[in-house]
Amino acid sequence: MRETILPRPRRSGCPINLTLEQLGDRWSLIVIRDIMFGNRRTYGELLAQSEEGIASNILADRLKRLTAAGLLTRRPDPGHRQRGIYSLTEAAIQLVPLLAHMAAWGRRHTRPSKELSVRAELLEKGGASLWNAFMDELRHLHLGAPRPARSVLDELQRAYERAVARRR
Repeated sequence: MRETILPRPRRSGCPINLTLEQLGDRWSLIVIRDIMFGNRRTYGELLAQSEEGIASNILADRLKRLTAAGLLTRRPDPGHRQRGIYSLTEAAIQLVPLLAHMAAWGRRHTRPSKELSVRAELLEKGGASLWNAFMDELRHLHLGAPRPARSVLDELQRAYERAVARRR
């Protein structure tokens, strides 16, 4: 029997409140971040490669909630009958500027690791033009749009790898 996730009652119609009701728990944005920036598309990848060590039951719950909320889609993996592949929807892709602003705030007001904040620094410096290029790439990866000429994911990954190499 499939579990149905019922919509929660809204506290108010305020757009900030409604956004927090969908994304404001401890894990939802982390799951979206890992799909968006880490290109982790299966439950197993999300669980095994979690920087924060998300519990399996929490991950399963968040994937169901994010899918029910229209931020993710799930399709069967043709290579494995029981595995699903998660994709961002357009609504989730449009979270790129919000995540970039959150990361910039975190760089200024917390003590992040240099390696894990290098992507945030690039997103902040790149501004809207980089965010738009990244969203175009995400649309290609998740929604089947044409491949853009620029790969922001590759740029972010190379910057991270350089930061890790400098630390060694």
